[in-house]
Amino acid sequence: MQKPELDQQQVRQIVQAVLRSEADAIAALAEAIPEDCAQATDLIYRCEGRVIVTGMGKMSAIARKTASTFCSIGTPAVFLHPGEALHGDLGIVTSNDVLLALSNSGETRDIVSLVPFMKRHHVPVVSITGSSTNSLAQVSDCNLPTGVVAEADSITGAPTNSTTATLALCDALAIALVHLRGFTVEQFAVFHPGGHLGRQLLLRVSDLMAHNDDIPRVPETASLREAIVVISQKTLGAGFVVDNGGRLLGIVTDGDLRRILEQNHNPLDQPVGDLMTRQPKTLTADQLAVEALNRMNA
Repeated sequence: MQKPELDQQQVRQIVQAVLRSEADAIAALAEAIPEDCAQATDLIYRCEGRVIVTGMGKMSAIARKTASTFCSIGTPAVFLHPGEALHGDLGIVTSNDVLLALSNSGETRDIVSLVPFMKRHHVPVVSITGSSTNSLAQVSDCNLPTGVVAEADSITGAPTNSTTATLALCDALAIALVHLRGFTVEQFAVFHPGGHLGRQLLLRVSDLMAHNDDIPRVPETASLREAIVVISQKTLGAGFVVDNGGRLLGIVTDGDLRRILEQNHNPLDQPVGDLMTRQPKTLTADQLAVEALNRMNA
């Protein structure tokens, strides 16, 4: 059976409507921050164990992402599937933990069933639900209602606005913890050593720079002709002019060579000390490589 031709304008209108609906859900939440927000953040902030994040169905994806976000900012967290928890996985929970339960309806049986166990073991329960009148909200130590009353799609009611608002609120809690703990970009990089961000944040000038005999050093008394030989041998595109003690006096780059040859008829026998660029911009070995790149681009 041949599928009907796609109405591109209709698709654009649907996509735009969904994005606006989800954006409105976050905007409304931002204008009506839940009263227990500070208390919830404080419970997580003072947690000496782990944040146990749980959710069912689509909320399980939000819970997994939230646990991952907390871990990346130095807050130990783990996702716990509520169904599996009721069949043995509750052994992962300790009295030092905090439960963060995500359920838009607040009536998800498996999640509500976890609360008595948590209460028995003195584990604080923070819940994020659509409203504050449901079963989960009523038995939580603090509840953060998103205020979402309708999803972006009125036909299916598929979780859209509710999951987006919950995710945004969890992200906000995570960033609040970053500020409370004085978490630094260097600490963040420690938890991301394998990714692009980690490499960008952790790589330092000392990891990239040339060392020892690989450095194209040129005495200030050497001729430009001799300097060119050294620059060509070391293949770094520059020569570093030094005094007898090895102290940097200036630099001659490939670009400098072109300009010197354009402006002088017979410069090859002149001392390189007379032609070099003095007081070149420098970096220390412990500076981040990204700082070096920014300096070079500037």
